Amino acid sequence: MKLSEHFTLEELTLSQTAIRKGIDNTPSLEVVAHLTHLAGCLEQVRALLGGPVRITSGYRSPALNAAIGGAKKSAHMSGYAADFVCPSFGSPLQIVKAIAANDIQFDQCIQEGGAWVHISFDPDARRQVLTAHFSNGKATYTEGV
Repeated sequence: MKLSEHFTLEELTLSQTAIRKGIDNTPSLEVVAHLTHLAGCLEQVRALLGGPVRITSGYRSPALNAAIGGAKKSAHMSGYAADFVCPSFGSPLQIVKAIAANDIQFDQCIQEGGAWVHISFDPDARRQVLTAHFSNGKATYTEGV
């Protein structure tokens, strides 16, 4: 099911962990509405970056979020967040800097190490930019990039 020109419900809900562990990752109708909003916002990110973005994590049911050790109040569970990469644009650091310098109204944009970008479009739209630092399997966050 297409949620926007370039994003589908399937790619925003696909989880290899859910498949492997037999976890139902089917979103409610309310979450599908949030994912539709997310897809529209990701279109803005895609346009800014000038090319396709690859979603590495989108919606997570509470059971899936717990299985992967996600934050207890993760925006992924409400359908407002996605993790992604855009190799044709550059590194996660370059992507976060570009988004932060633009007028896209996001809630959080996080450089998750050198691996991916987390972006959420919760209606709070705080425009909070963070950098994740990983040590001993735990993440800590600092403001900015």
